Amino acid sequence: MTDVFADVAHEPGAKKPDPIVIADHVHRHFGGLTAVDVEHFEVQRHAITALIGPNGAGKSTFFNLLTGFDKPQTGEWQFNGHSLVGTSPAKIARAGKVRTFQLTKALNRMTVIENMRLGAAEQRGENFFNALVPGLWRSREQEITKKAESLLKRFKLYEKRDDYAGSLSGGQRKLLEMARALMSDPEMIMLDEPMAGVNPALTESLLDHIVELRDEGKTILFVEHDMHMVRRISDWVVVMAEGSIIAEGPPNTVMSNTAVQDAYLGAHHDTDLSEDAS
Repeated sequence: MTDVFADVAHEPGAKKPDPIVIADHVHRHFGGLTAVDVEHFEVQRHAITALIGPNGAGKSTFFNLLTGFDKPQTGEWQFNGHSLVGTSPAKIARAGKVRTFQLTKALNRMTVIENMRLGAAEQRGENFFNALVPGLWRSREQEITKKAESLLKRFKLYEKRDDYAGSLSGGQRKLLEMARALMSDPEMIMLDEPMAGVNPALTESLLDHIVELRDEGKTILFVEHDMHMVRRISDWVVVMAEGSIIAEGPPNTVMSNTAVQDAYLGAHHDTDLSEDAS
């Protein structure tokens, strides 16, 4: 992609040319423990941004705050110029920002295709009275099923269409969750450790899908611990430590940042962040 970050400062809270998400003064504490203390944060539209940091840095909590699954003590954030403070996760998803989870949320006792249908918007049959009149919702149900089948083919899960989601491998569940997220045609997808528990054979497929989504015009923000993956697919990297953003920049620049290396010592003492590690 064109280097939209060419003129962006390599510093915490750097302003982006076309941010889709802007957050200010976001603070979340649990008792006396500060989990998140972010002064300013922006996500560039149509780019892949990685959010990294040692365990306990506050990444997942920050994710939860930005998607309405948790509430901060202070702070405000916008998506596409509209405030999302106090907005429920369902409304945030309908606005075009969806997320996946570190531990997948597939409904194990429903089939793969049933899980996919749940991700679609504008389901007329969800209304009690409409549900009693199949003619009001049957055509929409057919549209949803057709779209779901197309996405399952794309993610190489079509042959699992009628299997229970609980029978899928960990990697296949990650693919299912990503495919289901696309059922609502989101502008932005937030992935919480998409590679956790995924075997090497499916890792390549997941990486390719993330890059394809960016190339199709989606915005991706993901949390990840695998530094090789971060370097390979990220356009921009944001580093958190002790709840705050301590560095931002292109992957190789961030990996060589002394503050970043210091933050990882101890928690990732066996991780080589240098560019030569491959």
